[in-house]
Amino acid sequence: MKIKRTLVAKGIENYSVNESLAKTHLPIAGDLGLFKIIEIGKHRNAQGDQGRNVAIFPGDYLVAAFADRYATSQYEGYVPKEHRDFYHVIGAGGVIGIVHSQNASLDYIEPTKVELVGYCCNESNQIINTKFYQKTRTSFTGIVPAGMKIVLSIGSTMDSGKTTTAAHVARGLKTTGKNVGFIKFTGTAYTKDRDYVLDCGADVVGDFSDFGFPSTFMCEKEELLDLYQSLLENMAAKGLELLVMEIADGIWQRETEFLLRDKAFMKTIHSVVFSCGDSLSAIQGVKSLREMDIQPVLVSGRFTMSPLLITEVKNHLPLPVLTIDEIMTGEFNHLMLN
Repeated sequence: MKIKRTLVAKGIENYSVNESLAKTHLPIAGDLGLFKIIEIGKHRNAQGDQGRNVAIFPGDYLVAAFADRYATSQYEGYVPKEHRDFYHVIGAGGVIGIVHSQNASLDYIEPTKVELVGYCCNESNQIINTKFYQKTRTSFTGIVPAGMKIVLSIGSTMDSGKTTTAAHVARGLKTTGKNVGFIKFTGTAYTKDRDYVLDCGADVVGDFSDFGFPSTFMCEKEELLDLYQSLLENMAAKGLELLVMEIADGIWQRETEFLLRDKAFMKTIHSVVFSCGDSLSAIQGVKSLREMDIQPVLVSGRFTMSPLLITEVKNHLPLPVLTIDEIMTGEFNHLMLN
């Protein structure tokens, strides 16, 4: 049979499939399984473990993992709390769960349905959980290794321009002649964002999936902070001096909010750039961040495509408002590095 390994199964080569566990074990986030495609819906492709998008068809088999997903323009989905005949593909990187809600744009599009054939087990017949699988989990210390300066890219919502801003910040920082890295710290496994930042000039890129996380949605705070420290150690080992980091979704999303409110986490951040989709979210978003004792050094995002919106924001915010073209010149690096 044709087995297609998804991104979340990257690096996991040796396993056996235990079919008997399919009806007896209740999954937790990160549990790896073999799934049969039953019906194609929203997802017609999956990202393979080599990073290539792979077409999927009814009857194909996927190695993928259970996890939760938060995506305001896509799906809200969760690891099921009971056995089901069918499950849903809720993320193209190989994330399986049950759709709880979806954006109205998907109202007439069913999720791709899969059947759990069995769980992928190690030589001791234990179910493989991808989180920190064969990776060193480093406890959070609140110390940035090797003196790296971290520029944090956050936004008002999903699709507010965080990744585009981060990518052009990285491109601008490369004009300093220093080694620049990028981390997408939270989100759902898919390499499009990190690939774009790499194309923009970052020397090294990484994300949560490097440590086996199919998604960071609904992770506990301690686990997420340990993941953060692990990512930092991994980046520092590559000789980076400057690190651009994106936290997914908006500032009121569960994990984003508790990270921004965590003093120890924020002490590791050198500067913050804030992306927004419109003028109101920029003006009010900065106000909300200030209430968290966070002062962005600049504002950018999708709204900067409109000169009219730029003017509105400038009239109400005493902060630099920059387009991505301005950011990537490096002329404004001092705002982030001083």
